[in-house]
Amino acid sequence: MDINGMIAAAVLVGAVGIFVGLFLGVAGLVFKVKVDEREEKVLKALPGNNCGGCGYPGCSGLAAAIVKGEAEVGTCPVGGDKVAKEIAGIMGVEAGDSQKMVAFVHCQGDCDKAGTDYEYVGSQDCRMLSFVPNGGPKTCDNGCLGFGSCVKACPFDAIHVINGVAKVDKEKCKACKKCIAACPKNLISLVPYSSCEIVACSSTQKGPDTMKACSVGCIGCGICARNCPVEAVTVTDFHAVIDHDKCVQCGLCAKNCPKKSIIEM
Repeated sequence: MDINGMIAAAVLVGAVGIFVGLFLGVAGLVFKVKVDEREEKVLKALPGNNCGGCGYPGCSGLAAAIVKGEAEVGTCPVGGDKVAKEIAGIMGVEAGDSQKMVAFVHCQGDCDKAGTDYEYVGSQDCRMLSFVPNGGPKTCDNGCLGFGSCVKACPFDAIHVINGVAKVDKEKCKACKKCIAACPKNLISLVPYSSCEIVACSSTQKGPDTMKACSVGCIGCGICARNCPVEAVTVTDFHAVIDHDKCVQCGLCAKNCPKKSIIEM
């Protein structure tokens, strides 16, 4: 190819490049999706963890939902009241008061308190134990398996397995619910940060069976319910339940529990 051909080819390539650039620029202007400037401000106000605890696909998904009116300004569990009030200011609405929630593992059956039926050697994943006899080696079928699926799921390093039972650090917990979703035994729930007394057991077996399985298991005796002055404690399926909206934190249920299944957080 002679020099003239090379120049012509270079000019042609350059012209095509300019044309494509102009075409893409015009197309970008024509098909540009207008974004509500409030959405960008809300996204900036959110913590950016993208944990999914709000039920939306990351912080950008929640920001879009808030601006569209599909989600409340206080939907982000990680941001709490501070972020809710900031977003409320952006949206021009009242934030309202929200109660801080934290995760809690309803089990105390550690290696010293819970019995075991056999020695397990296998995958160290709680979710895999649904395929082994009785759903795990512990005698209590409702107890924490202690292999840390919840620990792996927590993005805030707020939960750890201690002596065979998962424990939540409520100061680190952001209530993202990922540990709840990861627990195959459904032992974890969100409770008010301000709670004092809480039932640290999930067993629904009859009293004698529970006592054989764990020394601190709830036996459904009802002493806690009978001693509660505001009827905040009930017993269903041999298991005590505390209504934290009614609870006045008098501590009588924990004080009178014969198995120490009710504890102070």
